Amino acid sequence: MKTFLSLCACLGAAAAFPADLPRDTASILAPGLPAKAPPHWVWLNDMSFMRLTDGRAYLIDADQGSMLGMLSTGFNFVSVLPSRDGSVIYSPETYFSRGVRGTRTDVVSLYDPVHLTPVAEIEIPAKRASAIPMANESALTDDDRFLLVYNFTPAQSTTVVDTRSRKFVTELDTAGCAMAFPTGPRRFFAICADATLLVVRLDDQGQLASAAHTKPLFEREKDPITEKGVRLGDTWYFTSFESIIHPIKADATDATDATGATVGKRWSLVTDAERADGWRTGGLQQLAIHRATKRLYAIMHKGPLSTHKDPGTDVWVYDIATGKRVQQITLKNLATSIQVSQDDQPLLYGAFIASPVLDIYDARSGQYLRSVGDLAQTATLLVTP
Repeated sequence: MKTFLSLCACLGAAAAFPADLPRDTASILAPGLPAKAPPHWVWLNDMSFMRLTDGRAYLIDADQGSMLGMLSTGFNFVSVLPSRDGSVIYSPETYFSRGVRGTRTDVVSLYDPVHLTPVAEIEIPAKRASAIPMANESALTDDDRFLLVYNFTPAQSTTVVDTRSRKFVTELDTAGCAMAFPTGPRRFFAICADATLLVVRLDDQGQLASAAHTKPLFEREKDPITEKGVRLGDTWYFTSFESIIHPIKADATDATDATGATVGKRWSLVTDAERADGWRTGGLQQLAIHRATKRLYAIMHKGPLSTHKDPGTDVWVYDIATGKRVQQITLKNLATSIQVSQDDQPLLYGAFIASPVLDIYDARSGQYLRSVGDLAQTATLLVTP
């Protein structure tokens, strides 16, 4: 009798709840994503600082405010590198045979951009820099033929990968010089500790053709430049710690002269009064450029020199041709990284390294449009495909 009464009580309690719970549904894109990425898609890269073995890259549709997919990208991840024709996504990655220990293997993984599945990998020297992500720790040459990966062990060098044959080619000694800033189909430069640039030219097989240092191009002791450059045509734009823009023009030809790099007229992002008030650039990915309008976007905040990595409250916009500020955008949320889409109705993207949210603005008016939440644990670099 007790058993029967207990069963009746259980059945009575169950009757108070719906017989069938709603089914969980998953959104599966079939046959896959469009072969050509729309202009308002953006990759948000996540180094996953609290779980460094689990780097990720999230693909976002900024118009719909939704995540389209994710790549799992290994230990101390930096950023994906979509090819210019959209046919493949490159991703320099690191793995350990025992998860957090054991034999280290560095690879460049290749992903299908339609289904976001791995299609190949190229093993490279296990020397890839393990640092806070910086945009030019890896880069593709202007014709996408070679992929360059910055190494730091702490010896500095550059790995060259042939994307056509999908093979490791060589490791170039770049002692005292960091990163890889492409300036043509066979050229790139690295920024050196002595305030020079090391300009490197490759041959058609990806081997070293020449390498030479420029004269010192910035104030190493007084006001050094950051490594957070952005490019427009044949010119890279770097800001200094005191928010002075240094336009560095590098010859993109394959002439025998390996240097061919000069600094154009420097200009300031802030007035003397604004500098005295503490305004300066800051963040992880401080600058972005909209190429068609030749507008430069800069993360700005108030603080002393030591805050050059702090998040910004504003984005200030400049006409590159004149160096004049043309717009000030007050951000809804703090940002350490920004990026701009390259269409004629551009969007401005903002992310904060301590927030899982991507903020989206109209880049022309500065109007806040929407946010996409519950994304990255440690939002770092933003990349438009």
